[in-house]
Amino acid sequence: MTMNSEVKVSVIMPALNEERNIAAAISNSIQAFQDAGIAGEVVVVNDGSTDRTAELAANLSAANPGMVQLVRHETPQGIGASFWDGVDHARGEVVVMLPGDNENDPWEIFRYYRLLEHVDMVIPFIFNKEVRSLFRNALSFAYRFIINTTFLVYFNYTNGTVLYRKSILRELKYRSTGFFFQTDMLIRLVKHGYLFAEVPYRLGQRKTGVSKAVSFPSFIRVAKGYVRLVRDQYFQKRDACSFSSDSQTLKRRQG
Repeated sequence: MTMNSEVKVSVIMPALNEERNIAAAISNSIQAFQDAGIAGEVVVVNDGSTDRTAELAANLSAANPGMVQLVRHETPQGIGASFWDGVDHARGEVVVMLPGDNENDPWEIFRYYRLLEHVDMVIPFIFNKEVRSLFRNALSFAYRFIINTTFLVYFNYTNGTVLYRKSILRELKYRSTGFFFQTDMLIRLVKHGYLFAEVPYRLGQRKTGVSKAVSFPSFIRVAKGYVRLVRDQYFQKRDACSFSSDSQTLKRRQG
């Protein structure tokens, strides 16, 4: 199973000990590419797994030449670092993160791919919140309130499967590497002036394993990322606005 055309979308797939989910996550992404008529690839970033995650990803890479890359971290570096490593290896013009836990539905986000003809980011928000626990939803609400209030934005969700035009990510001078990385990127890019669209997204339920996002170490890293972003947004001198040459934002500003 191969795609000979130029890669348009690269799925960045961080994975830490996801041997029960990684094969389905990769296969679903490949099938979703085909169903949507998108030339794509999956960049699996094995983040220091101690189980068979890397082996299973390597098998699927061999079975799908040109469609699956495997990037290896000898020790865990975190989801943000894994995302950025995947971006650096990605061949697509557009990147999106779909974690190796197979919780996110690639068909759901690929349906909005054409919106990138008008904007530079497509930001999904979850509309079927009942699939998550009351605690997780309450935590998400509090997090969103703090972010929106602090940075004077109105995002419905900031930790989803965002479609980014890869070129605009190169404009960022700082790369957050913890769980805060997605919020950090969105705030910096939106405050810079890049255009975006928010879209409804249906979230699946994790079949096996436990989420690594809600933990005390994760909370500490998020808090540190938040403080860094506050400092950069409110207490650092901003550069004059310029936009990636292939961005829709620049094209629309130029008329």
